[in-house]
Amino acid sequence: MPQYRRANIKGSTFFFTVVLADRSSTLLVDEINRLRRIYRLVHERRPFETVAICILPDHIHAIWTLPEEDADFSTRWSLIKSGFSRGLEDERRSPSKIVKREKGIWQRRFWEHAIRNDVDLERHVDCIHFNPVKHGHVTRVADWPHSSFHRYVEGGLLTADWGGDLKEIQGSFGE
Repeated sequence: MPQYRRANIKGSTFFFTVVLADRSSTLLVDEINRLRRIYRLVHERRPFETVAICILPDHIHAIWTLPEEDADFSTRWSLIKSGFSRGLEDERRSPSKIVKREKGIWQRRFWEHAIRNDVDLERHVDCIHFNPVKHGHVTRVADWPHSSFHRYVEGGLLTADWGGDLKEIQGSFGE
């Protein structure tokens, strides 16, 4: 089996997608307070800047900037995933999950992308904020409560009507 290698760029900015094993689950929004508490605890113990984030029912998109001498985002995500899972009811688990001390709530891996420049950052922030509309959870970005979009509006970086209204958009758009 090939070894998976993650980017090792200290102090860099990364886009992440972290996904539940059951893509039909709504666990992340059902347990939003648990997720927020664990996220805050990990942030306090291993600081990072959350540039943008959106929590959907079955996955999280986030952009983090790590401290200048730190490239260890994997441990942070591991702590968030395990902290969130701890205390939730055990599902039936396979022997490999038991050996690896996994509950099977999360997909084993996550996606990361090193942000290359300001344009790349802007595109990924837009992607994060528009994601609840893309997945059909709301028709307006402003209507999704679990997003840094609201912080961007409060800070004057985006307008409350950014992204328009899906009812007004015609066409079929892919991932």
